[in-house]
Amino acid sequence: MSALQHVTADVPEPLVQLAAVHGVAPDFWGFDGERRPVSAQTLVAVLEALGVPASSPEKVAVSLEHSEDDTWRQMLPPTVVVRQGVGARFPVHVTDGAQVEVWVELEPPEAPGYRSTAPAVRERRDLPQVDDYVEPRTVDGRAVGRATFAVPEDLPLGWHEIHATSDGTQARATLVVTPQRLELPDPLRSGGRAWGLMTQLYSVRSRASWGVGDLADLADLAWLGAHRAGADFVLVNPLAAAEPRTPMTPSPYLPTSRRFVNPLYIRVEDVRETGYLTAADRSLVEWAFDPVRDLSSDPGPIDRDAAWEAKKAALEVVFAAPRSTARQAALDAFRAEQGKGLEDFATWCTLADHFGDQDWPPYALDPSSPGVAALREQLDDQVDFYCWLQWVADEQLEVAQRTAREAGMSIGVMHDLAVGVHPHGADAWAHRGVLAGGVTVGAPPDMYNQQGQNWSQPPWHPQALAKAGYAPYRDLLRTVLRHAGAIRVDHIIGLFRLWWIPGAARADAGAYVRYDHEALIGILCLEAQRAGAVVIGEDLGVFEPWVRDYLTERGILGTSVLWFEKGEGGHPLPPEAYRRLALATITTHDLPPTAGYLAGEHVDLRERLGLLTEPAYVVRREAREERDTMVALLVERGLVGEDPSERELVEALHVLVAQSPAVLLGVSLADAVGERRTQNQPGTDQEYPNWKVPLGDPSGNVVLLEDLFDNARLLSLAKVMREALS
Repeated sequence: MSALQHVTADVPEPLVQLAAVHGVAPDFWGFDGERRPVSAQTLVAVLEALGVPASSPEKVAVSLEHSEDDTWRQMLPPTVVVRQGVGARFPVHVTDGAQVEVWVELEPPEAPGYRSTAPAVRERRDLPQVDDYVEPRTVDGRAVGRATFAVPEDLPLGWHEIHATSDGTQARATLVVTPQRLELPDPLRSGGRAWGLMTQLYSVRSRASWGVGDLADLADLAWLGAHRAGADFVLVNPLAAAEPRTPMTPSPYLPTSRRFVNPLYIRVEDVRETGYLTAADRSLVEWAFDPVRDLSSDPGPIDRDAAWEAKKAALEVVFAAPRSTARQAALDAFRAEQGKGLEDFATWCTLADHFGDQDWPPYALDPSSPGVAALREQLDDQVDFYCWLQWVADEQLEVAQRTAREAGMSIGVMHDLAVGVHPHGADAWAHRGVLAGGVTVGAPPDMYNQQGQNWSQPPWHPQALAKAGYAPYRDLLRTVLRHAGAIRVDHIIGLFRLWWIPGAARADAGAYVRYDHEALIGILCLEAQRAGAVVIGEDLGVFEPWVRDYLTERGILGTSVLWFEKGEGGHPLPPEAYRRLALATITTHDLPPTAGYLAGEHVDLRERLGLLTEPAYVVRREAREERDTMVALLVERGLVGEDPSERELVEALHVLVAQSPAVLLGVSLADAVGERRTQNQPGTDQEYPNWKVPLGDPSGNVVLLEDLFDNARLLSLAKVMREALS
């Protein structure tokens, strides 16, 4: 009996075969190194979510038979993704013996983002057939033959279209030519290195903020970070859209849309039309600001709801003000460029306002229904408002990135892309055809989350996404990359496989579903290259070893976190052994700041919240041993003395990481000011104020942006980083 058969002994073999055909793994390796089987119940539920009937032996048999014929029913594959300069082939299915003509129409040279009233001109290239005989197959009573065609190696990068015609039947498919490798910017490619600040933007507030750090604060942070600290980038949390009405989901990693921006981050006073308001309208804006005027200095949990209610009222006043002809033309051009995706997002926001706390009627759940079209027309002013908000946010994002680069940052703003979206949000509504229902994504148990994690997000449906030509994924990347010097992809392993959790099952009762990583990573590289952006993949957790090699081959940086880098026997991995293509850091947003971690607060917090699956004294002892081992390494390298202070330890750990070859080094802003409180505790919702902790000093006192670069700890740590890279 094979190892696979052994771990799936209680699962019928046909079910295992069907799962394998559809990319569902019947087992997985746990964080403890043990191979664990997936239950038959989970396999059935995941297959059903993929649209594959599997609830009985008879349905499994039929689904297996259909799976073998499905590709032969399609004249062309739904999408073909190839690397530039690499020969590739694809099948074309026609009536056996029939002639077939296949050609490709190239993406117009002006694309993407080029706006013109003239029709796009596409160059045609005929594709050669390859002599590769395959035995015909009878499908649905028809003899079907398979012809093989080659993609020329010299096709340009871009989004092209394959066309095929045979006996009056025509078909079309998307062809994406991607770069073999995403190259680093010149300063980094030639052996250079850079360091930057990492922060949760909402927590970094100024006296002019409306209780939440905003895009003007981001521009100021970038400028100050470059001039006062010598930083080359600012990594921020996902700035993606939340609900348009309160209560607003606090987690930036559970957005309603990953493509569009949360208008909570708009600085009202920086919208050009605000400066030309009448005295009466200006008073309305000031009155809206009054209730939140003092929130930025409040050390308590961040109140997004109060901030958004105030800001939304003010923005509605500004929106109603007249715009110049040029400004209106710019808004119109933005809407045309963003297209249907923006209109759908604005419509969803409008419907969320319109229906409020009521359940949406069935017709409203379908964005293509006549009822939704009627409401869109009836509420067109509100749709216009939400489109305008995205335009304003886009303008302020552009200013932030331009400010960062002009200040001397080699990278600038590094955006963060969340894994997925809210199950009842705008993307789930607009893209329900390419998202799987009845399942959510998460992660199996690991050392820090021993009960597993359920992120409550619907996953991409692999086959449906391919049939859509990956357009929703492409459009998402293009929008996020518009004003980015880099992008961090959270849980990039999800582009290879995702942990699907059926229905109301526990987080540990899921299964891995595989994706076409060659397509997803290739498209990511293509869009990043066009944007001139660096890509960092958060490749932590449990994954297959070859994945990191693959990402390195494609020029995507990995993530090295000091506490997770282990060598033999669980000892800290010497920094010299870190990868060069990586963003190396001490901590992450899912761990306490370094001062808190050194004090074992990650154990204390999980004990209080009942998240430990082992006795607390065992976990606490292990944490203490981990700390002592790390301190011993610092002492051995002469980075600290025998009795170092907390500040000395934090700085020495950064020096240690700087001894790695990693091309990028990240410094948490919380570490720089001595913050100790955890920003997010995975596995909790209401039990802890996740994503609501304002930036503070060791005593929890608020540190405002105006005072940030006078902070002695920050200046000292910045000096340490500059010297370490000099």
